[in-house]
Amino acid sequence: MSEERWVLCPACGNKTRTKVRGDTVLENFPLFCPKCRRETVITLKNQILSIIKEPDAQDAEPMNL
Repeated sequence: MSEERWVLCPACGNKTRTKVRGDTVLENFPLFCPKCRRETVITLKNQILSIIKEPDAQDAEPMNL
C-alpha cells in the first residue's frame, strides 16, 4: 500500500484534516485549515502541492443585473 501523509496548510504549516496517498491527484481542491481557519485552493500531483491564486472578490468587477 502507498504511503499516506497529511496535507499541510500552505499559510501556517499545520496539519489539515486531509490525508493523501502517493497516487492521489487533486485539482482545484478547496483546502481548509482548522487552525488558521483559511481556505486555499490547491492542486496536488505526485505529492507536490501548488497554490492556485484567485482574484479577490473586492478586485472583481461589479455585476450589473
